[in-house]
Amino acid sequence: MIKQILNRLPRKPSKSDGRDSVGGPASVSSSSSSSSARSGDLQTSRITHLNSQVSGSPPGSNNLMHPSTVNPRMNGNYIPPVYEALPNFKDVSNAEKQSLLVRKLDLCCVVFDFTDPTKNLKEKDIKQQTLLELVDYVASASGKFPENVMQEITKMVSINLFRTLTSPHRESMILEKVDGDEEEPMMDPAWPHLQIIYEFFLRFVASPETDAKLAKRYIDHSFVLKLLDLFDSEDPREREYLKTILHRIYGKFMAHRPFIRKAINNIFYRFIFETEKHNGVAELLEILGSIVSGFALPLKEEHKLFLVRALIPLHKPRCMAMYHQQLSYCITQFIEKDCKLSDTVIHGLLKYWPLTNSSKEVMFLGELEEVLEATQPADFQRCMVPLFQRIARCLSSSHFQVAERALFLWNNDHIETLIKQNSKVILPVIFPALERNSKSHWNPAVQSLTINVRKIFSDHDPQLVAECLKKFQEDEAQHKEMVSEREATWKRLEDIAASKTSSAA
Repeated sequence: MIKQILNRLPRKPSKSDGRDSVGGPASVSSSSSSSSARSGDLQTSRITHLNSQVSGSPPGSNNLMHPSTVNPRMNGNYIPPVYEALPNFKDVSNAEKQSLLVRKLDLCCVVFDFTDPTKNLKEKDIKQQTLLELVDYVASASGKFPENVMQEITKMVSINLFRTLTSPHRESMILEKVDGDEEEPMMDPAWPHLQIIYEFFLRFVASPETDAKLAKRYIDHSFVLKLLDLFDSEDPREREYLKTILHRIYGKFMAHRPFIRKAINNIFYRFIFETEKHNGVAELLEILGSIVSGFALPLKEEHKLFLVRALIPLHKPRCMAMYHQQLSYCITQFIEKDCKLSDTVIHGLLKYWPLTNSSKEVMFLGELEEVLEATQPADFQRCMVPLFQRIARCLSSSHFQVAERALFLWNNDHIETLIKQNSKVILPVIFPALERNSKSHWNPAVQSLTINVRKIFSDHDPQLVAECLKKFQEDEAQHKEMVSEREATWKRLEDIAASKTSSAA
């Protein structure tokens, strides 16, 4: 009777029960509740003892710390007093795997200092092994990820990846990269952990078990912006992962697509018109090349504005060599989608054509050939006069690579056909440059190529070549006459000045 009365009285909850109800897993199986409570009591005493050693508090004081209740960013890289490995997924029942996943994600929210390779070696190894287990778990997941797991995943990824990038001497390196003599990129010492986190997040985004409608609550606009900020990392390995992940996000989260395009636009605007410093322009252009190839026809006005306002002005910065291949691909993708844009692109290239940078001029000529190859005759006629005025200047260049690259345009059958169809307009523009090159250019290869181009015109329309030659000879004679008149005028002025000086003396 007394026992029954005592059993009805409310009992004071134990410390372990209180801890499990607040900070423990959401669901624990009844079969393991007694053993977990005992182990929890043992671990509590161990944490209390370690905490008393760290903080100086007496062993009996209740000053416990646990990874789930510690701000991992506090003091830069705060490490909890106890950082121990959790059980493997294969060692727990299916009912416990989800709660174990959350605990492992929480364990990985602690950020370590990798600038000192001798610090926290054991804890770093535990975190690395835990991250590898998480990668395997996500890759082999057989059920949809619940919302609370998605929240924990994005929290862990954000804490580890979103950080202030350091580039101590990038300002001085940018101009050195223009000539292609790049220094060794600065590698992040934390890459052993960052790589696994990137791999984990990539597999999570690409997983068919990730519901985009739920995940977009956490992979939101703010998250995407912070991800884009990381493209300025000095480490090319990180930018490669970011490129793949952002492309996956663009493909999976259709609601984010306009925002991602606009955010990339803003990065380009800042790069072109303000800083001319960014490490990830090539990777962003590579993503955009794939995006542009998937645009539906007819092209929206928004996409055409992106070409005019962002892609074409990207030819302006001095460091264009760092991303020119990807930029050229994006441009040609637009023209393949809508060939009428070739006129716009050619006028854009002429606007930003380099005047004092020969290596950049060679790149422009290479891109121009790709654009002309996709240009239709009607569009070609709208821009051919200013275009070949520029090509004539390239033919006359004393830098042999510029002149040679301009002459290589005639090796393209499509371009040669366009030129022949409009030879009556084009040949008078470029004939003086061809004639001077064939007689007086210092480089034998340029002379030989010029003679070949001149022969193409002679075979196509010998009468036009004869007319241009006659006009050229007349202009040259007139020019010589003007030079002789100018020299005679200066001679008379010198004589008058000399006579006045002698009379004054």
